Amino acid sequence: MLEHKTIKGESLNTFTTFPNAPITEAILDIRVDLPNDVSLETLEKIYDRDDIKKRFPVKKTRESYAGKVELSPSGKISAFPASGGPDGYFFQSPTEKKIVQVRLDGYTFNKLKPYKDWETLKSEAHELWDIYCQIVNPVNITRIALRYINRIEVPMPMKDFKEYIVTSPEIAPGLPQELSQFFMRLEVPKPDIQATAIISQTMKPITEDYRLPLILDIDVISEINTESEKEEIWNKLEQLREFKNEIFHKSTTEKAKELFK
Repeated sequence: MLEHKTIKGESLNTFTTFPNAPITEAILDIRVDLPNDVSLETLEKIYDRDDIKKRFPVKKTRESYAGKVELSPSGKISAFPASGGPDGYFFQSPTEKKIVQVRLDGYTFNKLKPYKDWETLKSEAHELWDIYCQIVNPVNITRIALRYINRIEVPMPMKDFKEYIVTSPEIAPGLPQELSQFFMRLEVPKPDIQATAIISQTMKPITEDYRLPLILDIDVISEINTESEKEEIWNKLEQLREFKNEIFHKSTTEKAKELFK
């Protein structure tokens, strides 16, 4: 998860590269405003490129739907049918565990396990973003985000979640202390880089080899407004990555980190 090498005595903003990092998916997302004449047919041109077809042999249509509920002053609730439809495409490489999303509202690069490192992810995401921009010519970039989903498989028995994760669920004293499921969602702003982290934690059923999967989902988001050709968004993504690293490092204990070595 963390891509800087730790040297004894250095500050905590320098982190370790783990050979068995628990990352199951890394996602880089860029939201945009497009010119009015851009359509699904325009997005099709991206897949018309031979290099894209070769690298991502599976193409699927992406669809998005949204419903609407209104509450009147009298308290009456009105529900409206969901609206929407196709808004882009998925290009997939099943062998390399990569997915590119090209949409009418932006671009996303997904890398499933195994994850190598940030530089590899950034390099390919940047290259594919440049191709997207060449075809659709975005007017503005409105939002950027990095999301890392981690699956930490804890050997059982375990007495307390705090053995592995610092921010953990607690049951009030006097109640039964066994927990069969939980979900936590925290929003942590970082004003100095104009970003917010959405940190979600949950658990999955115990595996056959008697391990409890703890999910640590870190989504770091920045709402911006800049022209697409500006390189500054990649500097901003570096800042989001550093914040993501800090969250992961400070949210997991040394006992948890031993599992990733």
